[in-house]
Amino acid sequence: MTVDAARARSGAAARGGWWPDVIGCAAAFSVLVVVALWVRDRGLQDLAQLADDLGSADGLTSAGRLTGLVAADLLLVQVLLMARVPAIERSFGQDRLARWHRIVGFTSFDLMLAHVVLITLGYAATDHSGLIHEFLDMVLNYPGMLLALAGTVALVMVVVTSLRAARRRLRYESWHLLHLYAYLGVGLAIPHELWTGTEFTADPAATAYWWTAYGLAAGSVLVYRFGLPLWRSARYRLVVDAVVPEAPGVVSVYLRGRRLDRMPVRAGQFFGWRFLSGPGWTRANPYSLSAAPRPDLLRITIKELGDGSGRARWLRRGTRVLIEGPYGQLTGAARSRPKVTMLASGIGITPLRALLEELPYRPGDATLLYRARTPADFAFRAELDALAAHRGVRVVYLPGPRAGDDAWAPAGHGPDDALLHRIVPDLANHDVYVCGPDGWMAAAARAARQVGVPAEHLHVESFSW
Repeated sequence: MTVDAARARSGAAARGGWWPDVIGCAAAFSVLVVVALWVRDRGLQDLAQLADDLGSADGLTSAGRLTGLVAADLLLVQVLLMARVPAIERSFGQDRLARWHRIVGFTSFDLMLAHVVLITLGYAATDHSGLIHEFLDMVLNYPGMLLALAGTVALVMVVVTSLRAARRRLRYESWHLLHLYAYLGVGLAIPHELWTGTEFTADPAATAYWWTAYGLAAGSVLVYRFGLPLWRSARYRLVVDAVVPEAPGVVSVYLRGRRLDRMPVRAGQFFGWRFLSGPGWTRANPYSLSAAPRPDLLRITIKELGDGSGRARWLRRGTRVLIEGPYGQLTGAARSRPKVTMLASGIGITPLRALLEELPYRPGDATLLYRARTPADFAFRAELDALAAHRGVRVVYLPGPRAGDDAWAPAGHGPDDALLHRIVPDLANHDVYVCGPDGWMAAAARAARQVGVPAEHLHVESFSW
């Protein structure tokens, strides 16, 4: 394939077609449907009573119904965002989906708490009882409320452990396990909505909508989080072929399987990996391909950062592997210009190394800026030097600690944007790929924008999971 042909094809793919608009409109439409159903059930008339009396039982109950309905709808949207639905993942990428998942999740949680408070206040005003007495009466005597309380506790635990301060103190494996309780929370909340919510029981249109929405969310999780990964794992039958050290604390894992030429994967993408080698296999860990996929071989490269990654160097040949994916948009499909520059830090070199192998470019049209703390920390140095010799890649090694938290380059090289301009004077005319730790990527992307790289030609993806 010529460079011009690749540009034409990948430019069309990078625009994402009409899928992002359809998906975004569908999510917004679902909220509008919920609000419309609430309005049709005299929601506005009852809510208007709060203007005259802030203690109005009907007004408080109506506000509680609205917040509960929107919270439930957003909870289902949140589940769909991270259900690994291929059309959604390809349209937005895992990093954007993770950000929206977080925003929608916290919004849904806040509305859920408002729902609990407002409904309790409304029912207490109706029964002329105390708040605590009414809450206990609802939990103990209303159908499904004990399950809903347990679901709420599960969701509170998920939200608390998702706060940045809490997440920094948790091992990735522990956080990932706790985060799965979100599914339990959603499942436990369903019975009380179906048994006691008038919007679920009294209106056939509303009943049809909610059963459809819950069925779509549950079906997506079952198909794409469980069914498709199991099918692909069974089809390709990946096993560990070899484990090779690359740098201090870094190893490459070579994997062989069958029909790998039919696997829908590109350089720059990542999988969730489960190695069936003992304790911990139930938790998938995201690792990028560090070499372009071959019909008979895949390679990933892992830096020891926790329990899961630390076990990689002890993997034995023949160990079976389960996969989820592929995921990610940091591929050649995002490219639309003949020249390309890549900025890597640490283990972020893995997807960019694979891209340099797969992408079409002329000698001198590809540049790699690779930063690591020490010269010994540069992985794939021999391979990168070979790419420089045989394909004309310009490789610039930048060893040393960062100049600061807001810098991407090592100390002593001057301002970030000035260094970029000095190394690649025409960077504004390149496609720029960036991969590394989140803070470093933000600094590198900021410097690239400062020297004139348009947003549509700046490709950054955080491998959130």
